[in-house]
Amino acid sequence: MLLDIRTLNLVARPLTREQGQTILERDQYCCQYCGLDGRATFENALAMSVDFLHPRSHKGRKHPRNLVACCRPCNQIKGRHIFKTFEEAKAFVLEHREELRKAWQDKVAKRAKAATQKET
Repeated sequence: MLLDIRTLNLVARPLTREQGQTILERDQYCCQYCGLDGRATFENALAMSVDFLHPRSHKGRKHPRNLVACCRPCNQIKGRHIFKTFEEAKAFVLEHREELRKAWQDKVAKRAKAATQKET
């Protein structure tokens, strides 16, 4: 067990490369939250990781039922939140991804509009 400095709780050790590979293979290198196919491109493969459904920082175990393949953005969005079910976690992640997407699209549109106005 390791000590999580943020919470001062003992947490399970990180997954070994072999354990992570086993989970990624089980889930066919597909993000269980957003569906990103980790086998589609090299860049997608680099984005893949394994998520603890019940976070290690909250005494989540390395049991295969507690682990899912996911992309790093989804893993970061979910963070250390605790959910009663995987479906709740997935809904949370997808909702926040959509909020981030809309904010990004608005920002890009504003920049494009400003650039167009400068040219005229």
